Amino acid sequence: MADLGVNIDHVATVRQARGVSYPDPVPAAAIAEMAGADQITCHIRCDRRHIQDRDLEVLAATVQTRLNVEMATDEEMLLLAERIKPHQVTLVPERPDEVTTEGGLDMTQPGVLDEVSAAVARLEAAGIRTAIFADPDAAQVAATVKVGAGTIELNTAAYAEADNDIDRDRELARIASAARQAAKAGLFVAAGHGLHYHNVQPLADLDIIEEYNIGHAIIARAVFSGLEDAVRDMKALLD
Repeated sequence: MADLGVNIDHVATVRQARGVSYPDPVPAAAIAEMAGADQITCHIRCDRRHIQDRDLEVLAATVQTRLNVEMATDEEMLLLAERIKPHQVTLVPERPDEVTTEGGLDMTQPGVLDEVSAAVARLEAAGIRTAIFADPDAAQVAATVKVGAGTIELNTAAYAEADNDIDRDRELARIASAARQAAKAGLFVAAGHGLHYHNVQPLADLDIIEEYNIGHAIIARAVFSGLEDAVRDMKALLD
């Protein structure tokens, strides 16, 4: 039975669209937990386009399961994490003009491995569990082990965006291979990005991935069926 992390960013996105105080992602997190979420995930960006510093402060004080904060390896972000002390930080790449995260951290690029290693060391020293958001690639799995993170979150975007069965099956096989490699190396294996109610079950059927972080699909369904039912429906698919 895999854990479900519910990403609440898009609740904050609706709030920030008007620059008002509602809807508040904090009660959304509480509802998700009551509906069976095992973790609350949010991404604080350098431009603060959705989640704000105060959101993190309140979430850190109120989340009853685990708070997983996605962030870049930026000095401002690391200082914020050291102050807030969430249960976990997932390090992700970030570009100012991207609509959403466009890929995993590429630790084969010059300087990136050292930068990520330093960030992991700082977070672990602060008592914060660390994860790396990475593409399902053997080199990235090996790099995740090398930097000292205990968790890898495999980027499922290519699988989710595949528009035919051949490409989808190929990406599913890549994810399975990377997940097996990561598990064998002792990493906790998570997955996320672009997953929804119609594509998550083939991944769950692999019985390798231990946690899924899903946001957009759950919040989108919640518009029509309510957040509690949306979380329960996704949890049922993973079970």
